[in-house]
Amino acid sequence: MKGFIGKGGIFHLKTPHKQSQWSEPKIIIVSFLSILLPASVLLTLPLFSLTGLSFIDALFTATSAISVTGLGVVDTGTHFTHSGKVLLMILMQIGGLGQMTLSAVLLYMFGARLSLKQQAVTKGALGQENSINIRRLVILIILFTFIAETIGTMILAIRWVPEFGVTEGLFTAVFHAISAFNNAGFSLFSDSLTRYQDDPLLLMTISLLFICGGLGFTVVADLFKWSKTRHHRLRLHSKLMLVATPTLLLSGTLLFWLLERNNAATLGQLPTGLQWMNAFFQSATARTAGFNSVDISQFSQPALLVMMALMLIGAGSTSTGGGIKVSTFVVAVLATITFLRQQNNVVLFKRTIAWSTVLKCLAIIVVSGLILMLAMFLLMLTEKASFDRVMFETLSAFSTAGLSAGLSASLSEPGKVIMVVVMITGRIGPLTLAYLLARPTTTQLKYPEDNVYAG
Repeated sequence: MKGFIGKGGIFHLKTPHKQSQWSEPKIIIVSFLSILLPASVLLTLPLFSLTGLSFIDALFTATSAISVTGLGVVDTGTHFTHSGKVLLMILMQIGGLGQMTLSAVLLYMFGARLSLKQQAVTKGALGQENSINIRRLVILIILFTFIAETIGTMILAIRWVPEFGVTEGLFTAVFHAISAFNNAGFSLFSDSLTRYQDDPLLLMTISLLFICGGLGFTVVADLFKWSKTRHHRLRLHSKLMLVATPTLLLSGTLLFWLLERNNAATLGQLPTGLQWMNAFFQSATARTAGFNSVDISQFSQPALLVMMALMLIGAGSTSTGGGIKVSTFVVAVLATITFLRQQNNVVLFKRTIAWSTVLKCLAIIVVSGLILMLAMFLLMLTEKASFDRVMFETLSAFSTAGLSAGLSASLSEPGKVIMVVVMITGRIGPLTLAYLLARPTTTQLKYPEDNVYAG
């Protein structure tokens, strides 16, 4: 409604009502739910489940798969039919690549073009600039995923085909390759991979799969450009990930070995070489992969704290993993150091990080903390469990790590609903949910500055 001032007063001019355009957060959430809810219904059918699932249990399982978390209320290997396991693989693949990426693939396959809005959302989900060729990037992501999962399947088949036969062995290899690359953590074995804790080929292959998936497609695309022409300079984000990822992996490995090497229930029973290998595996899997080669419930309290910290940090942005993201953690640490040194700019690799990025990272941490506190509070009201178990399980769900201290299998129905919301929030990102609820607006209005005492 617009108006102008005339002799008789204010005259209003009616303007045609414009259809409200959906915001990017709404598009992401609706696309997520449009896959999740039908999949949940399918998992309740006898074709997919041997003994049947209630809708709440099916919703929990489907959410865990599409959010690439790996938490379960039933045993995956014995409860689901082959059709059910295939459906879980599809959901894990969708969740790992992202709905917008797969939507782009389907549209290109049928000769359709992405709208400007779809291109913007897809670029945002993949952390790309406007100048990028989105079609070429999507093709690169699909090729990288296919090659990584195919190589992983062939190596895992070397171990499982002799053990289970050709058909079952290949199926087991494909399932675990997809689950590992997409950082999903679903396993067909009731004890995850603890029975293979002395198998370097299997553990290292699965480790490399979820490390590659957790780097982020942005880094993969950047490395691909760099490999084609050495004149291409790696982006700041890629450099950060290539330094921070091995640093976190090695730090976690060292801490797990130091804390658990004398624990007979975990690493203490193994030779030194296998201790280091399993410590490395747990360090890598803690950052949202969800597999375990030792009994997590037997970890000491300090080791569980280290694992929770690694789960919260998570993997790389635009990757198949979750958490607040490695880059968010690093930027927040650098911003803190910058403040303590009383410097004006956050600098990394001789590049100044924009203050908008710093504020976004701090906002992610604050919003994540509020969501986690609320979820833990609600779970302590609905579940009869100790605080450390509630905290571990909530962090695992939010970071889509999928590691369990045993609480998920005994959750009440309200507890399952809470965890479903936490898993969805962790996968789509806490800021996406915050943007949807807050409806952000921009303004040119600026008030006078004043001080608030902090610290």
